[in-house]
Amino acid sequence: MNSRRITFYHAPRTRSSSILTLLEELGADYTLRTLDLKAGDNRAPAFLAVNPLGKVPAIVHGDVVVTEQAAIVIYLADLYSEAKLAPAVDDPMRGPYLRWLALHGAAFEPAIVDRAMNRDPGPQAMSPYGSYDAVMDALTAQLRRGPYLFGKRFTAADVLWATALGWMTSAKLVPPNLELLRYVERFRTRSAVVRAEAIDERLHRELEGEIEHRTG
Repeated sequence: MNSRRITFYHAPRTRSSSILTLLEELGADYTLRTLDLKAGDNRAPAFLAVNPLGKVPAIVHGDVVVTEQAAIVIYLADLYSEAKLAPAVDDPMRGPYLRWLALHGAAFEPAIVDRAMNRDPGPQAMSPYGSYDAVMDALTAQLRRGPYLFGKRFTAADVLWATALGWMTSAKLVPPNLELLRYVERFRTRSAVVRAEAIDERLHRELEGEIEHRTG
């Protein structure tokens, strides 16, 4: 596959904002397809053909369709390997890098959602994350290595985690301890993050304007 141009399905102020930021960090060649979730664009047949779950983010690269945040992060960072945001397969950091990408969706998000909804995680042997405190303690300990997840080395995993922690702390879904706050603040000073946030905010305003026009 010669072309590296990506078609990116995105809804502003959602989980897919992390992928928008990653595309900017990578200097990737991409076409943006904005979905209006309030209008039900994510349930339209055209998008369900891309992701039957009707969720963003999703990317299409040639004939390849990739969904799920961690999978997209791995795919893109490897595709644009010259940006050096992904440890190579023979790099000792590759295992920890993949571990923390998987941990985000497999343990961190379920723990946060259960806590936010006051749901019992169930018996520890059946829980995908064990306990909320164990997840948060592991994350805080990892961030103490600073300034990023793996010390001085910034990777695509930081894009996923810092983006999520940014909105989760602002929404008070995660208690904002010092390690988390410093990590997010440091991340948000990056030029690619500033660009992505500006794009996201512009898209949000455009969609809100369309809604006002339709209902006005």
